[in-house]
Amino acid sequence: MKVRPIGNGIAMEVTGLTLWEPIPERVCASVADLWSKSGVIVFRRQALSEAEIVVFSRQFGELDIIVRTDWQSESQPEVTQISNMKDAAGRSIGGLGAGELDWHSDQSYMRDPATGSLLYMVEMPREGGRTYWANLSLAYASLPDDTKARIEGKHGVFDYLKRQSTYDDEAPMSAELRRKTPVVAHPLVNRHPVTGAPSLYLDPTTTVGIAELPGEEGARLLAELNAHATQPQYVYAHDWQIGDVVMWDNGLVLHRRDPFNPATNRLLKRTTFRLPPSRHIVPTGYSLDGPASAA
Repeated sequence: MKVRPIGNGIAMEVTGLTLWEPIPERVCASVADLWSKSGVIVFRRQALSEAEIVVFSRQFGELDIIVRTDWQSESQPEVTQISNMKDAAGRSIGGLGAGELDWHSDQSYMRDPATGSLLYMVEMPREGGRTYWANLSLAYASLPDDTKARIEGKHGVFDYLKRQSTYDDEAPMSAELRRKTPVVAHPLVNRHPVTGAPSLYLDPTTTVGIAELPGEEGARLLAELNAHATQPQYVYAHDWQIGDVVMWDNGLVLHRRDPFNPATNRLLKRTTFRLPPSRHIVPTGYSLDGPASAA
């Protein structure tokens, strides 16, 4: 295994591993240690079945089945299909379409989010669809001291209804999905359990305010934080290739995607897993309108 920093050190590229084969425990431990310190890890030139994706992912945390069961693989319920493609009956085979996806953090709308995510590229268009990750620990470190003091102890308010409204071809939120995704609040600042370094926890597509501040004041502060955290110096831009595997830590980074031509096919396989809170930032929030479910 070899490791090299990419994207100004915001991501780490790992070479020398074939992820479809059993990986020695000591090597997995090395990858886990690397991931604890870096928000994004990239593997190139992989060839994985859905079952192999699940086996690899399980080495880093307990797999989670997300609330969007309509995006599930038929053969592996732990695998989510990210795609604009449709089946013979005209039904979408996955989610998130072809349009631009704004900056967000997976599962931030859950009280106890599963913060580990993995994407495996299966089919892609020739142009578009680049993905970006923004490091929220680096962004926090450069905030003015008065802003750091202002956000300490504050909680962002996260509502999945806001995020769902940005998705193409989405039906109105069902009562069942609303039950699974009540409005929740998370600390705006978390500290890494190993290094102690503070980090922001943001999600522009999902946050609707700050619990301790009046509506407009909270919205202005969130807008300032979002603009600061997504400046180019904190961002890694990934140009996809078929066979890429990218893992990231949603407690440490935001991500977004460029649009691409909807007439072209794009398909990725995703797993979501619970990273150990002894090694990763795992935000813990509280529900604002009923018990949150991590189903």
